[in-house]
Amino acid sequence: MKAIINDGCIGCTMCTSTCEEVFRMNEDENVAEVYGAVTADNIDDAREAEENCPVGVIVIED
Repeated sequence: MKAIINDGCIGCTMCTSTCEEVFRMNEDENVAEVYGAVTADNIDDAREAEENCPVGVIVIED
């Protein structure tokens, strides 16, 4: 599985606080970025980030 952040992130940090194993902030661009793999241990948190993204730019792919 992998996470994708499409264009349109507003830098709210919801995903980084929900699933810090997969998402982090890119300080230069003030947007979130994917830096870790989605695993069995963090899939629930990654899906929560996907569902709660206020602009709907996170996608978790199988």
